[in-house]
Amino acid sequence: MGTALLIYAAGVLAGLLFTDARPLPRIGLALAWPIGPAAFVAVIALLLAASLVIFPWFGAVVALGSLAAWWTLRM
Repeated sequence: MGTALLIYAAGVLAGLLFTDARPLPRIGLALAWPIGPAAFVAVIALLLAASLVIFPWFGAVVALGSLAAWWTLRM
């Protein structure tokens, strides 16, 4: 948890120092910067899940790959 807080604090500091905005928006952007990467991860996960349903052949390939990985690493 300490590492995550250190990364967050470094992002806030970088946002405060390098953002070209007035003071209040600069503080808001600096404090909210983790929302961007979290939104990216959520969107990619949802698109991957939707692609498994929309493209059945892709779902089959993912299922077979998962089964092969499980079979290989089960020891």
